[in-house]
Amino acid sequence: MHPEGAKVRHILCLSGGKDSTALALYMRDKVPEMEYAFADTGEELPETYDYLALLEAQLGRKIDRLNPDRPFQHHLDIRNGFLPSGRQRWCTDLLKIKPFEAFVGDDLVYSYVGIRADENRSGYISSKPNIIPILPFKDDGLGYDEVMQVLDDSGLGLPKYYEWRSRSGCYFCFYQQRNEWVGLKERHPDLFEKSKTFERFDEESGTRFTWNQRESLNELEQPERMAQIKADHQKRLERQSNFVPANLLDILSDDDDGEEGCLICHL
Repeated sequence: MHPEGAKVRHILCLSGGKDSTALALYMRDKVPEMEYAFADTGEELPETYDYLALLEAQLGRKIDRLNPDRPFQHHLDIRNGFLPSGRQRWCTDLLKIKPFEAFVGDDLVYSYVGIRADENRSGYISSKPNIIPILPFKDDGLGYDEVMQVLDDSGLGLPKYYEWRSRSGCYFCFYQQRNEWVGLKERHPDLFEKSKTFERFDEESGTRFTWNQRESLNELEQPERMAQIKADHQKRLERQSNFVPANLLDILSDDDDGEEGCLICHL
């Protein structure tokens, strides 16, 4: 229970992805007191920052940047180079969730989440009792087509990274598909090189600390390997187009790694 007269806030946490962006536009006039926030790890794609700037102009409102107490490299160092993974997603907890919950504090908060009506997922739902999730797209029956219509009507459209990537999130996200790593190499070679610096091999234990368990970025960037990845991806596109009425995100997704990213990062 919250005391009578306690501060009540409405917050929409953006990921830089299409669904949370469409939700911000959808709710702009419905909840004028809405606060908009983005958990900025400092390791985001340039396209994400550009897209948020365009959204700010559309909303006519400032988007609060929520920065972690310590940068990614600090947390990596104290873990002796142990990279985050699908089983140990410490980056999501420390760089996304904790900054958001610190921003919320003890206020009673209605947290607006961009889960669509055609999705069977819940998104990030905080365990804090003062954070109450609101799912407007589900409540109002809006699916993929309606979300795309909201973005198209606004003139904002999709962020540029969707030309080669199926999700928002850090440029080194371990959920990236191999063809998306190739896209990073081709479009942001500086960020690809930076991603490589986080990988290492422990000679004493024989342990590889790599973003992908099956190959390092040094191995992936070899011309023959990149050509194979691109060829395999093209075959998947052709196979999907023959059997599935795909939307853009289906087309961009690989099936070789098959895991879905952290929902607070890429809604």
